Amino acid sequence: MKIFSNLITLLLCTGTVFSQQSITGKVTDAKNNPIEGANIYLEGTYDGASSDPNGNFSFETTEEGLQTLIVSMLSFEPHREAGDIGYFKNLHITLMESVNSLSGVTLTAGTFEAGDNSKVSVLKPLDIVTTAGAAGDFVAALQTLPGTTTVNEDGRLFVRGGTAGETQVFIDGLRVFQPFNATPNNTPTRGRFSPFLFKGISFSTGGYSAEYGQALSSVLLLNTTDVPLQEKTDVSIMSVGGGVGHTRIWGDQSLSINTNYLNLAPYEALIPSTQGVRWNSPYESVSGEAVFRSRGEKSMFKLYTGFNHTNLDIEQEDINFEDYVRFRLKNNNLYFNSSYKYYFANDWSLTSGASIAWDSNDIEIEEDRVDIGETSMHLKVKARKNFSNRYDLSFGAEYFHTNFDETFTDTDVDAFKSGYSDGLWVAFAESDIFLSNKFAMKLGVRATHSSLLDGFEMSPRVSLAYKPGEEGQFSLAYGDFYQRPLSDVVKFDQDLEMEKASHYIINYQYINNGKTFRTEFYYKDYDRLIKFDTDVPQFNSMYTNSGGGYAKGIDVFWRDSKSIDNLDYWFSYSFLDTERDYRNFPEKATPNFAPKHNISLVTKYWVDKLRSQVGLSYSYGSGRPYHNPNNPGFMEERTKSYNNLSFNWAYLIDQQKILYFSISNLLSIINVSNYQYTDVPDVNGFYDRRAITPPADSFFFVGFFWTISTDGKSNQLDNL
Repeated sequence: MKIFSNLITLLLCTGTVFSQQSITGKVTDAKNNPIEGANIYLEGTYDGASSDPNGNFSFETTEEGLQTLIVSMLSFEPHREAGDIGYFKNLHITLMESVNSLSGVTLTAGTFEAGDNSKVSVLKPLDIVTTAGAAGDFVAALQTLPGTTTVNEDGRLFVRGGTAGETQVFIDGLRVFQPFNATPNNTPTRGRFSPFLFKGISFSTGGYSAEYGQALSSVLLLNTTDVPLQEKTDVSIMSVGGGVGHTRIWGDQSLSINTNYLNLAPYEALIPSTQGVRWNSPYESVSGEAVFRSRGEKSMFKLYTGFNHTNLDIEQEDINFEDYVRFRLKNNNLYFNSSYKYYFANDWSLTSGASIAWDSNDIEIEEDRVDIGETSMHLKVKARKNFSNRYDLSFGAEYFHTNFDETFTDTDVDAFKSGYSDGLWVAFAESDIFLSNKFAMKLGVRATHSSLLDGFEMSPRVSLAYKPGEEGQFSLAYGDFYQRPLSDVVKFDQDLEMEKASHYIINYQYINNGKTFRTEFYYKDYDRLIKFDTDVPQFNSMYTNSGGGYAKGIDVFWRDSKSIDNLDYWFSYSFLDTERDYRNFPEKATPNFAPKHNISLVTKYWVDKLRSQVGLSYSYGSGRPYHNPNNPGFMEERTKSYNNLSFNWAYLIDQQKILYFSISNLLSIINVSNYQYTDVPDVNGFYDRRAITPPADSFFFVGFFWTISTDGKSNQLDNL
């Protein structure tokens, strides 16, 4: 019996030995370098080993049949091998470097980010509203960035040789059709929206995403705050008006309401305009905004609405009239924007939204009257799938609809009507592909059809990025961009094509320890620009798409917030070489809004003993081209250079009360933007002229800002 028991035990042990399998192999990276310390194991078991200094591994297992072998290593993507247990011998496993969202490469060509959570940010929301001379207008603050041109008599964004109409604004991915307040000619405008509504800003100076279109030069993306941190009330008392805002939170829902009243009458009485302007009724506006937010477990809903009423009555100097020309304006603007985002399982998300705007202008010029009404709408849906941290895909569709009507009534009470109705159908798709922490690409395409122009356009977009080290990286971008001709043209003629621009961009960016350096070279090729044969677009003008042009240059940006305690500053420089043949130009030339050199220096210093933030901003622009009919050639003369030194001071009376003072153009330099010449020469054949300058050399602002909040600490410093 004992012999029989020993035989059974021997057979069992032998069977156990014979059932064991050896699993062997080697682990390397993409360059075939051995990886030491990788974990190799069979899924669902304790059988495994680690790779040695040569990358080799070997272990035994009693498992049989189909199994899954897992190889993992920090900083690399996990690797899985599935098959019969006998297959796992002499394996050569190559691990791919994992893509790190914090330290990996990112696509930056043509884009400036402003957001606390953006790893490519060069500005933060606080910077947008504390820049001296900006007076809380985010557009004025963005004009300190390279690629922009300060056109002081306009106030809108002019980017890399493009007109203001070539830049579009979006809130939460939806189009804003009238983002700026209405003003008379040669008087700068401001953005309609309050800066504190936005958690981040993305400003593209070119080569932007296929998700956006109808902009030949640039897009400005504004993202509203998702969830407010606390309930509070803000009160503002200013030298030009006042405002009050309140935020209420209940559970996962919140509502923010803000209203403002502006009236320049007291300011004009104290410091009247001196440059060819008389105010019968100074600028007056009433505006209100409301944002409702509702956050679900896997969703976010936002509803934004804004209303603005503007009224003014002004008399302006005109070289062709003996007396001043009277201009009266009443503008009403109502805007709605809603968006809904839902996160599904398996890394799918769906975003949908709609925006609609009603805008009316009642204009009187002497005895003539112009009534303009525009209703615009934007519908959008986008799906996104994140397949891995290396690859994602987004695609969607959108529809834009515009109704535009204009009635001109002259002194004889004859009415001339013009207008149009257009529907733009759009489909887009785009993918981010990260091949490693050092190399990434974005591939996109956008297709657009206009019912008004009966035209179809296809726009490819490509961006590449390479990161050779920890702090610096290179980026490239190319794209085709189309835009429907502006309303002042298509209201008269719809037998036209979309205008086109092609962008070529190379960029280098370095970020380390509070310092940012960025330089970008670009080339833009314009095609199919609108031309007409009259001084301004008219119903009897001849319109063609025969125009064209180019813009090329270099942008440089430097920011340092660490070298000197409490001092933060940035410097930007732009070189622009551009010519275009468009509108009524007789030949290709540099337009008036495109100076060759632009420089900005912004400084902000916190003084602890004075409980104050002090800021200085300096802007320079070389002379702007203008046409002098008394001399041969076209657009060959230059104005004197533009100079503006601005100052601001924010003093904390206590934690929640702020006294704020600012002055733009501190040195009262008279900046000439252009010249207006008489329509006909005098008896000697000479055309007389007058300089076009701002209504006032400088602008003073004083305000008191009080915040009432539950924590007793919040203030409006980040809104000033």
